[in-house]
Amino acid sequence: MKMFVRTALMMSTALLLGGCEVASEIGKPCTLVRKATPEEEAANNSRTMPILEREIAPRQDFISFGSVECEDLICVRDQDYPRALNEDGSLNENAPARGYCTKPCVEGGSSCDVTDTNDVNPDLPGRMSCRSLLLDQDTLEALRSADEAFYRRTFGENNSPFFCAGALIPR
Repeated sequence: MKMFVRTALMMSTALLLGGCEVASEIGKPCTLVRKATPEEEAANNSRTMPILEREIAPRQDFISFGSVECEDLICVRDQDYPRALNEDGSLNENAPARGYCTKPCVEGGSSCDVTDTNDVNPDLPGRMSCRSLLLDQDTLEALRSADEAFYRRTFGENNSPFFCAGALIPR
């Protein structure tokens, strides 16, 4: 029996260490969210609420912290990501705004590869890069210095403007 347990343990360890690629959630579809008001939180038993299409200006980068659909809780929509449309091609203003999971990155040094392309917008993997989505670094630091509590409510623990996101399509 001891030999069986030892063999099973060694095989499990070998399988875990050998060649198993961990898929990233970068690029996986998600819903953009905002912090719920106290009334919304009580009514929906949720600390977040979906952001609706009508709440996002056209051709705007948008980042959302707190999306439970993403391992890093960050959902982003770059300005070229498709919007929810009605059958006639008009904007579906009441649809939840969708984007894709992302993570913070270091400009010039982080990998932003989409490793699992199931359900991913087909043009996204070729556009992914590490780029600034928020304000520049100096502005973020100035906001944090001016009002730490406001900064934490707005940006959470994030300290960098750089995230994995789709590079903008030249027009």
